[in-house]
Amino acid sequence: MCGIVAVLRRSSGRMPPDGAHLLAELDAAVAALADPGAVGADVLTPVAERVEAVDALLRGVPGVRALLADRALTVGVEHHVEQLRLAADRVEAALDVGAAELTTAELEAVNAALVRLKDAVWVVGHDRLRTARAVADLCGGAALTDLGPAAIEAFTSVQAALSALDRLEVRGRDSAGLHVFVHDHALDLDDPAISRLLEQRRDPLFGSTAVRRADGALSFVYKAAAEIGELGDNTALLRAAIRDDDLLHLAVAADGARAAVLAHTRWASVGIISEANAHPVNSEEVGRADGPYVIGALNGDVDNYADLAAIERLDIPTEMTTDAKVIPTLVSRRLAAGEDVDEAFRATVASLEGSVAIAAATADTPERVLLALRGSGQALNVGLAEDAFVVASEPYGLVEETSTYLRMDGETPADRQRPGATRGQIVTLDAGAAGELAGIRRFAYDGTELPVAADELQHAEITTRDIDRGASPHYLLK
Repeated sequence: MCGIVAVLRRSSGRMPPDGAHLLAELDAAVAALADPGAVGADVLTPVAERVEAVDALLRGVPGVRALLADRALTVGVEHHVEQLRLAADRVEAALDVGAAELTTAELEAVNAALVRLKDAVWVVGHDRLRTARAVADLCGGAALTDLGPAAIEAFTSVQAALSALDRLEVRGRDSAGLHVFVHDHALDLDDPAISRLLEQRRDPLFGSTAVRRADGALSFVYKAAAEIGELGDNTALLRAAIRDDDLLHLAVAADGARAAVLAHTRWASVGIISEANAHPVNSEEVGRADGPYVIGALNGDVDNYADLAAIERLDIPTEMTTDAKVIPTLVSRRLAAGEDVDEAFRATVASLEGSVAIAAATADTPERVLLALRGSGQALNVGLAEDAFVVASEPYGLVEETSTYLRMDGETPADRQRPGATRGQIVTLDAGAAGELAGIRRFAYDGTELPVAADELQHAEITTRDIDRGASPHYLLK
């Protein structure tokens, strides 16, 4: 068990919401709950809908921009969230006293409406406000006037990935990594100061804070590896490294900069626990760093990785013993041989034996994330958020951003009627249509296209309130 996360975003066309309107809506919600003894489902449901509408406006980059730009809005939202929480508690207490006067149907209706309200209030207070604070922290406390829209978009994606990674650590936490591809960064990489920074961070084993220049893009990676520790330790280290990385901040400062994020939390089954073995890993080989540049992450085991390395004569550093390393390396080899990205990825994952979930990206296709799933025991879910795809190994990894997702199927053959038909699915995500079905293409392992229909989308029944571990160091102790 490991956990994969990816965030692919397009620029938002929605303007940041008006703070005065948001506070007026929350104020009206508080006023509607003034008399807890007189509140039923007919009152609670519209109040919940009003808070949900505020949540929708505060989601995504536009919401983050609004909260970062207006400290008074943040304080006002905090105040109203607390007032709504207390009001909901009073309604619940009044309901306990008067429950005998309600029919079973009335009691079920009011309880359902109250839960809906509590979920909405929680999401605004614990997800939207926390996201804005975390983005501000990742930006190093820079004033909004010093941050371009691309920087806010980039760090909103990083925060979404870190938050998902936190929740997925229950799948394994002996090591973790987060990779950021930055394209169109507008940096002069031949400038002596920039060139020196790049050279200082050219760790041959692609350990934490290593950087590569590839096809005009910059590849940043942050890693943590510790066999003993608590949930949250690894992501705290990753967060601090990202916050303090001046080069990353320079790279995303350009108005046209784009950032794609791929992250992973690991439970080591092949290869020792080390930064070198933490995913994502890149495609570089010993003495061969100039080929097509690919990064990848793996859940599960590639049972024939040693055979593939020998057959293809891959020259992998001896310190890197994770089976994941063969994936980006083989994709790079195929790209160098002239195959296009889709075919190079398909042929690579089709050559792997075992139950696997894979995410990959290439430097020369900045608008794409590639996913593959085959076998039991693995999972990948593609969340459709506003202007973004959020990929996670479990739905609870993406519900902070969206409750709507496509679950990949690694078990069902594309042609159920044909004996021996290949199991597994491949999905490519396109940033140009991020958050929409049009941005998802799905294929069988044999290359057959499998169009995605709207009725295949699933909707999570849980919220982050359900999975919050609070002060407990582990979910199982909650």
